[in-house]
Amino acid sequence: MKRMDTVLGLAVLTTALLLPACRSGHDSVTGASAKARMDLPKLIASKTSEDGTSINLNNKSIGVKGVRVLADAPNTKNVRSLALKANKLGDEGVAILAESPAFQNVDKLFLWGNGVTVRGIQSLIGSAHFNHLVELNLMKNLLGDEGVTLLVQSPRVESLTVLDLGANGIGDAGAIAIAQSPHLANLKRLDLFRNQIGPKGIEALLRSKHLPNLEHLDLTANAVDFEQIPALEKMADLPNLKVLIIQ
Repeated sequence: MKRMDTVLGLAVLTTALLLPACRSGHDSVTGASAKARMDLPKLIASKTSEDGTSINLNNKSIGVKGVRVLADAPNTKNVRSLALKANKLGDEGVAILAESPAFQNVDKLFLWGNGVTVRGIQSLIGSAHFNHLVELNLMKNLLGDEGVTLLVQSPRVESLTVLDLGANGIGDAGAIAIAQSPHLANLKRLDLFRNQIGPKGIEALLRSKHLPNLEHLDLTANAVDFEQIPALEKMADLPNLKVLIIQ
Protein backbone atom coordinates (compact mmCIF):
# COMPACT_ATOMS: atom_id res chain seq x y z
CA MET A 1 0.00 0.00 0.00
CA LYS A 2 2.82 2.40 0.79
CA ARG A 3 4.24 1.91 -2.70
CA MET A 4 0.79 2.58 -4.26
CA ASP A 5 0.36 5.70 -2.16
CA THR A 6 3.77 6.93 -3.33
CA VAL A 7 2.88 6.37 -6.99
CA LEU A 8 -0.45 8.17 -6.59
CA GLY A 9 1.29 11.02 -4.82
CA LEU A 10 3.75 11.39 -7.69
CA ALA A 11 0.90 11.36 -10.21
CA VAL A 12 -0.91 14.14 -8.35
CA LEU A 13 2.31 16.16 -8.16
CA THR A 14 2.99 15.69 -11.89
CA THR A 15 -0.56 16.78 -12.75
CA ALA A 16 -0.19 19.86 -10.57
CA LEU A 17 3.04 20.79 -12.30
CA LEU A 18 1.54 20.37 -15.76
CA LEU A 19 -1.70 22.29 -15.14
CA PRO A 20 -0.13 25.79 -15.25
CA ALA A 21 1.31 25.00 -18.68
CA CYS A 22 -2.09 23.81 -19.88
CA ARG A 23 -3.76 26.92 -18.50
CA SER A 24 -1.26 29.17 -20.26
CA GLY A 25 -3.25 28.67 -23.46
CA HIS A 26 -0.43 28.14 -25.96
CA ASP A 27 -1.76 28.15 -29.48
CA SER A 28 -1.06 25.04 -31.57
CA VAL A 29 -0.89 27.16 -34.73
CA THR A 30 1.06 30.21 -33.62
CA GLY A 31 2.96 28.78 -30.68
CA ALA A 32 2.06 31.96 -28.81
CA SER A 33 0.21 32.30 -25.52
CA ALA A 34 -3.30 33.73 -25.27
CA LYS A 35 -1.76 36.94 -23.89
CA ALA A 36 0.62 37.13 -26.85
CA ARG A 37 -2.25 36.67 -29.28
CA MET A 38 -4.16 39.53 -27.67
CA ASP A 39 -1.03 41.67 -28.06
CA LEU A 40 -0.69 41.02 -31.81
CA PRO A 41 -1.99 44.45 -32.85
CA LYS A 42 0.50 46.01 -30.45
CA LEU A 43 3.29 43.80 -31.82
CA ILE A 44 2.44 44.72 -35.41
CA ALA A 45 2.39 48.41 -34.54
CA SER A 46 5.77 48.12 -32.82
CA LYS A 47 7.29 46.41 -35.87
CA THR A 48 5.97 48.99 -38.32
CA SER A 49 8.37 51.74 -39.38
CA GLU A 50 7.63 55.31 -38.35
CA ASP A 51 6.78 56.30 -41.89
CA GLY A 52 4.50 53.24 -42.27
CA THR A 53 6.31 51.88 -45.32
CA SER A 54 7.66 48.65 -43.80
CA ILE A 55 6.61 45.90 -41.40
CA ASN A 56 9.22 43.49 -40.06
CA LEU A 57 7.77 40.49 -38.24
CA ASN A 58 10.64 38.11 -38.96
CA ASN A 59 10.84 35.11 -36.61
CA LYS A 60 7.68 36.00 -34.67
CA SER A 61 5.74 32.78 -35.40
CA ILE A 62 2.44 34.62 -35.70
CA GLY A 63 0.84 31.77 -37.66
CA VAL A 64 -2.39 31.84 -39.64
CA LYS A 65 -4.34 33.59 -36.88
CA GLY A 66 -1.68 36.25 -36.67
CA VAL A 67 -1.64 36.89 -40.40
CA ARG A 68 -5.42 37.43 -40.27
CA VAL A 69 -4.85 40.14 -37.68
CA LEU A 70 -2.08 41.57 -39.86
CA ALA A 71 -4.33 41.63 -42.93
CA ASP A 72 -6.93 43.60 -40.97
CA ALA A 73 -4.44 45.97 -39.36
CA PRO A 74 -5.11 49.68 -39.91
CA ASN A 75 -2.75 52.01 -41.74
CA THR A 76 -1.18 49.41 -44.05
CA LYS A 77 -1.91 51.16 -47.34
CA ASN A 78 1.60 52.64 -47.45
CA VAL A 79 3.47 49.41 -46.66
CA ARG A 80 6.08 48.69 -49.32
CA SER A 81 8.24 46.11 -47.51
CA LEU A 82 6.67 43.14 -45.71
CA ALA A 83 9.07 40.79 -43.88
CA LEU A 84 7.50 37.56 -42.59
CA LYS A 85 10.40 35.13 -42.28
CA ALA A 86 9.66 32.03 -40.15
CA ASN A 87 6.08 32.80 -39.19
CA LYS A 88 4.43 29.39 -39.74
CA LEU A 89 2.14 30.84 -42.41
CA GLY A 90 1.86 27.83 -44.71
CA ASP A 91 -0.25 28.02 -47.86
CA GLU A 92 -3.27 29.21 -45.89
CA GLY A 93 -1.41 32.21 -44.54
CA VAL A 94 -0.12 33.13 -48.00
CA ALA A 95 -3.67 32.91 -49.35
CA ILE A 96 -4.85 35.36 -46.68
CA LEU A 97 -2.10 37.80 -47.64
CA ALA A 98 -2.87 37.40 -51.33
CA GLU A 99 -6.58 38.10 -50.82
CA SER A 100 -6.09 41.17 -48.65
CA PRO A 101 -6.11 44.59 -50.37
CA ALA A 102 -4.09 45.88 -47.40
CA PHE A 103 -0.82 45.08 -49.15
CA GLN A 104 -1.54 46.21 -52.69
CA ASN A 105 1.47 48.55 -52.61
CA VAL A 106 4.00 46.00 -51.30
CA ASP A 107 7.02 45.66 -53.61
CA LYS A 108 9.32 43.68 -51.28
CA LEU A 109 7.93 40.45 -49.86
CA PHE A 110 9.92 38.10 -47.62
CA LEU A 111 8.38 34.67 -46.98
CA TRP A 112 11.51 32.75 -46.02
CA GLY A 113 10.82 29.51 -44.13
CA ASN A 114 7.02 29.36 -44.05
CA GLY A 115 6.27 25.91 -45.49
CA VAL A 116 4.93 27.36 -48.75
CA THR A 117 4.11 24.82 -51.47
CA VAL A 118 2.66 24.95 -54.98
CA ARG A 119 -0.70 25.98 -53.50
CA GLY A 120 0.85 29.05 -51.94
CA ILE A 121 2.40 30.04 -55.26
CA GLN A 122 -0.99 29.63 -56.93
CA SER A 123 -2.47 32.08 -54.42
CA LEU A 124 0.36 34.55 -54.91
CA ILE A 125 0.30 34.67 -58.69
CA GLY A 126 -3.50 34.60 -58.76
CA SER A 127 -3.80 37.58 -56.43
CA ALA A 128 -5.27 40.87 -57.53
CA HIS A 129 -2.50 42.48 -55.46
CA PHE A 130 1.31 42.19 -55.32
CA ASN A 131 1.45 43.56 -58.85
CA HIS A 132 4.70 45.48 -58.46
CA LEU A 133 7.06 43.13 -56.66
CA VAL A 134 10.71 43.99 -57.15
CA GLU A 135 12.04 41.65 -54.46
CA LEU A 136 10.66 38.23 -53.52
CA ASN A 137 12.28 35.94 -50.97
CA LEU A 138 10.96 32.38 -50.87
CA MET A 139 14.04 30.71 -49.41
CA LYS A 140 13.62 27.49 -47.44
CA ASN A 141 10.12 26.58 -48.56
CA LEU A 142 8.68 23.56 -50.39
CA LEU A 143 8.23 24.76 -53.96
CA GLY A 144 10.11 22.05 -55.88
CA ASP A 145 10.28 22.15 -59.67
CA GLU A 146 6.51 22.45 -60.02
CA GLY A 147 6.18 25.49 -57.77
CA VAL A 148 9.13 27.30 -59.31
CA THR A 149 7.90 26.61 -62.84
CA LEU A 150 4.46 27.95 -61.96
CA LEU A 151 6.00 31.09 -60.46
CA VAL A 152 8.36 31.99 -63.31
CA GLN A 153 5.75 31.31 -65.99
CA SER A 154 3.60 34.06 -64.51
CA PRO A 155 3.74 37.70 -65.70
CA ARG A 156 3.57 38.53 -61.96
CA VAL A 157 7.39 38.24 -61.80
CA GLU A 158 8.12 40.70 -64.61
CA SER A 159 9.13 43.55 -62.29
CA LEU A 160 11.38 41.42 -60.06
CA THR A 161 15.00 42.48 -59.70
CA VAL A 162 15.77 40.11 -56.78
CA LEU A 163 14.52 36.53 -56.43
CA ASP A 164 15.63 34.13 -53.69
CA LEU A 165 14.66 30.48 -54.21
CA GLY A 166 17.30 28.90 -52.00
CA ALA A 167 16.61 25.52 -50.35
CA ASN A 168 13.42 24.65 -52.22
CA GLY A 169 14.23 21.22 -53.62
CA ILE A 170 14.70 22.60 -57.14
CA GLY A 171 16.29 20.33 -59.73
CA ASP A 172 17.26 20.69 -63.38
CA ALA A 173 13.64 21.03 -64.51
CA GLY A 174 13.10 24.05 -62.27
CA ALA A 175 16.38 25.65 -63.33
CA ILE A 176 15.53 25.18 -67.00
CA ALA A 177 12.10 26.73 -66.41
CA ILE A 178 13.82 29.80 -64.93
CA ALA A 179 16.26 29.96 -67.85
CA GLN A 180 13.44 29.79 -70.38
CA SER A 181 11.05 32.22 -68.70
CA PRO A 182 10.23 35.29 -70.79
CA HIS A 183 9.26 37.19 -67.62
CA LEU A 184 12.60 37.63 -65.84
CA ALA A 185 14.30 40.20 -68.05
CA ASN A 186 14.60 42.68 -65.15
CA LEU A 187 16.13 40.20 -62.72
CA LYS A 188 19.51 41.31 -61.34
CA ARG A 189 20.03 38.84 -58.50
CA LEU A 190 19.02 35.17 -58.41
CA ASP A 191 19.77 32.96 -55.40
CA LEU A 192 19.46 29.19 -55.85
CA PHE A 193 21.52 28.15 -52.84
CA ARG A 194 21.24 24.56 -51.57
CA ASN A 195 19.01 23.04 -54.23
CA GLN A 196 19.48 19.93 -56.39
CA ILE A 197 20.46 21.54 -59.68
CA GLY A 198 22.98 19.57 -61.74
CA PRO A 199 25.25 20.56 -64.67
CA LYS A 200 22.35 20.47 -67.15
CA GLY A 201 20.28 22.99 -65.22
CA ILE A 202 23.27 25.21 -64.47
CA GLU A 203 24.28 25.27 -68.12
CA ALA A 204 20.75 26.33 -69.08
CA LEU A 205 20.91 29.22 -66.62
CA LEU A 206 24.37 30.36 -67.71
CA ARG A 207 23.40 30.35 -71.38
CA SER A 208 19.92 31.78 -70.98
CA LYS A 209 18.82 34.45 -73.43
CA HIS A 210 16.08 35.57 -71.03
CA LEU A 211 18.27 36.90 -68.20
CA PRO A 212 19.98 39.87 -69.88
CA ASN A 213 20.28 41.96 -66.71
CA LEU A 214 21.32 39.26 -64.27
CA GLU A 215 24.37 40.43 -62.30
CA HIS A 216 24.52 37.98 -59.37
CA LEU A 217 23.88 34.22 -59.55
CA ASP A 218 24.37 32.05 -56.46
CA LEU A 219 24.43 28.30 -57.10
CA THR A 220 26.19 27.28 -53.89
CA ALA A 221 25.60 23.71 -52.65
CA ASN A 222 23.88 22.18 -55.67
CA ALA A 223 24.38 18.81 -57.38
CA VAL A 224 27.73 19.57 -58.98
CA ASP A 225 31.08 17.85 -58.46
CA PHE A 226 34.07 20.04 -57.68
CA GLU A 227 35.80 18.92 -60.89
CA GLN A 228 32.85 20.14 -63.00
CA ILE A 229 32.95 23.71 -61.75
CA PRO A 230 35.69 25.17 -64.02
CA ALA A 231 33.97 23.92 -67.18
CA LEU A 232 30.61 25.29 -66.03
CA GLU A 233 32.08 28.69 -65.20
CA LYS A 234 33.42 28.93 -68.75
CA MET A 235 29.88 28.44 -70.11
CA ALA A 236 28.65 31.70 -68.62
CA ASP A 237 27.17 33.81 -71.40
CA LEU A 238 25.11 36.33 -69.45
CA PRO A 239 26.02 39.84 -70.65
CA ASN A 240 25.82 41.60 -67.27
CA LEU A 241 26.90 38.83 -64.92
CA LYS A 242 29.37 40.11 -62.31
CA VAL A 243 29.13 37.49 -59.57
CA LEU A 244 28.87 33.75 -60.16
CA ILE A 245 29.10 31.38 -57.20
CA ILE A 246 29.29 27.63 -57.82
CA GLN A 247 30.68 25.62 -54.92
